[in-house]
Amino acid sequence: MLKILLFILVIQMIYVSAYTLRMILTLKGQRYIAALISTVEVTVYVLGLNVVLKYLDQVASLAVYAIGYALGILIGAWIEEKIALGYVTVKVISNEINGGIANALRDKGYGVTAWLGSGRDGERLVMEILAKRNNQNKLYQSILDLDPKAFVITVEPKQFHGGFWTKAIRK
Repeated sequence: MLKILLFILVIQMIYVSAYTLRMILTLKGQRYIAALISTVEVTVYVLGLNVVLKYLDQVASLAVYAIGYALGILIGAWIEEKIALGYVTVKVISNEINGGIANALRDKGYGVTAWLGSGRDGERLVMEILAKRNNQNKLYQSILDLDPKAFVITVEPKQFHGGFWTKAIRK
C-alpha cells in the first residue's frame, strides 16, 4: 500500500504542478506552451484519478491525494518563479530629485522614464522602469542601493506599444 500512496502523491504533484504552470502561462499569453502542457496534465490526471478511485475506501489515499495537490501548487508556483516569464513595470518615487538615480539605472541598461511629481512634503522624482521579470530582484536591489528610502511598486504589464522596448520584446 505504501507504493500506491507514494505513486498517488507523485502523480498528484506532477498533475497539479502542470496545472498551475499551465494556468500561469495562459494568463501570460503563452497559449501554445500552455496547450502542450495541458496534454501531459490531463493524461497524468486521468492516471492519478483512476488509482485514487480504486482505493477510495482507504482514507490514506484520499489524504495523500489532497497533500499531493497542495504540494503541486507550491511546486508549480516555484517553477514559474524560477523561469520568470514576462516583464515587470517598476514605479519608483524618490526624494532624490537631481536625476542621478535615473541616470545610474540607465547606465545599468534599464529603460527609465522620469518626471517630477508633487508629494505631501514637496517634489519627488517619479520613475517608471520596464524590465524582464528575471531581472526584477537585481533591479530592486539596484534601486535600494541608490536610494534606500525609495518607494517602489511593481506590476506586470499585459500589453506593450511604442517605445524602444517594443522591438526588443518582439524578438
